[in-house]
Amino acid sequence: MRSSDTILDAADIDRILIRISHEILEVHKGAERLALIGIQTRGVFLAKRLHKKIKEIEEVEIPVGQVDITLYRDDWTRISTNPVIQATEIPFSVDGKKIILVDDVLFTGRTIRCAMDALIDFGRPDRIELAVLVDRGHRELPIQGNYVGKFVETRRSETVNVMVTEYDGEDRVVIEKES
Repeated sequence: MRSSDTILDAADIDRILIRISHEILEVHKGAERLALIGIQTRGVFLAKRLHKKIKEIEEVEIPVGQVDITLYRDDWTRISTNPVIQATEIPFSVDGKKIILVDDVLFTGRTIRCAMDALIDFGRPDRIELAVLVDRGHRELPIQGNYVGKFVETRRSETVNVMVTEYDGEDRVVIEKES
């Protein structure tokens, strides 16, 4: 049997995204040459929210896109013989841009490596950074978030599930564990 504990609610998630938006703008001294790319699935919705918040703060429109990493995974044949491919839409040139990849949870680092591989197929960005809602540790690759909403210590057997209103009908982050 599994039990779950809520670690972030809707208000927490909103505060985190406001903070991350300000951090991004502070580090980059504005929004020049910035672009956001959300990693399918929930990273896409978080990227769109960051895009909206940056627009509210800076009154400037920055490019936003989305990437599916399914075929870049090193384990996709183990997951399914018929993988579900979602949209990759990067409607702008990544050349010379400061790209911020956005994902919901940073765990082993493998998803981010795949996203970087996919992104490089579109061109040569000036810089790639990472914004994540939750960093749960247990890295297998030397990857870290530049902008992290919350660091959470977990066991490998636990699962961190991010729910967003646009996809799941509510905003919440839970840790599921065996009980």
